Amino acid sequence: MSDVRTMHIGELAERTGLSLRTLRHYDEVGLVSASGRTEGGFRLYTQDDYERLMLIRRMKPLGFTLEEMAALLEALDAGDEDPERRAATLERFTAEARERREALAKQLAMADEFLELLAERSGG
Repeated sequence: MSDVRTMHIGELAERTGLSLRTLRHYDEVGLVSASGRTEGGFRLYTQDDYERLMLIRRMKPLGFTLEEMAALLEALDAGDEDPERRAATLERFTAEARERREALAKQLAMADEFLELLAERSGG
């Protein structure tokens, strides 16, 4: 791992916008584990770890559970070992993400309508 750029948990937290507590929790539940440790025992993360966390972070607003996140990551990790399962899982998550995004878009449209009504009533 000496030729791979690594970062400590603080830098990873800053780059991902996730808290240290969240990163440690994800490590505890097995979503993202540190790729290494310093001699002092501090977690070290790679660019691959960062990208994995960004995938997870993008799933959060859509309401995916930790179990769902783990299922997707497991399928992605299987990669070439089980391409049919990987493809089926990706297809299922894509469809689910589209549905959830559409629901959020509807909620956002309702929020915009509400703000317009408030603006009309307040004269602004």
